[in-house]
Amino acid sequence: MNLSGIGMTSQRTRDRLIQRLYDQGITDHRVVDQIRSIPRHIFIDEALSHRAYEDTALPIGHGQTISQPFIVARMTEVLLASGPLERVLEVGTGSGYQTAVLAGLVGKVFTVERILPLQQKARQKLRLLKAFNVRFRHSDGGMGWSEEGPFDGIIVTAAPENIPEELIDQLAIGGRMVIPVGGREQGLYILTRTEAGVEKQFLEAVRFVPLLSGVIR
Repeated sequence: MNLSGIGMTSQRTRDRLIQRLYDQGITDHRVVDQIRSIPRHIFIDEALSHRAYEDTALPIGHGQTISQPFIVARMTEVLLASGPLERVLEVGTGSGYQTAVLAGLVGKVFTVERILPLQQKARQKLRLLKAFNVRFRHSDGGMGWSEEGPFDGIIVTAAPENIPEELIDQLAIGGRMVIPVGGREQGLYILTRTEAGVEKQFLEAVRFVPLLSGVIR
């Protein structure tokens, strides 16, 4: 597998994507440098690899998508805004692209995926990238991973109608959760858990696949 890429997946093409992220307001250089280092083309089907460095979501099968790079950068930047994080829960491994971005920026990533074939592919790609600080679980993502909590950060890559209480309960005091919420109309929110409760802030309108219950083997 060619990690450096050629043609439409070359470093030159990838650098154009990086410039677009800066142009759209991403300011955290750690996040941008991590995205620059990740070969996004290995996380999608070869037939779509020529579109890997477009700033757009792309299908990865099973009704799921690999998120738009700007959204990955935005959510990661917001999650890390309060400082370094040691333990982060990702709900919705999907292609593993967001997981790979997180792996280079936090201590440990605990990632949950309900669709087993997607998880297996993601595990293979992350092993290829030597992201050895990632732990995987095949389960209903809305329930999180309580045995490994509490988490300093939680990032959710699919949209529930309402914020699952189970995820709030797994957030450490002072921890932050970035999550899209809603049905036909969705908003991206940042939640901070405090001693007094949960502070919730709207960030922007977004469009994510829905967060579904149950598992698929």
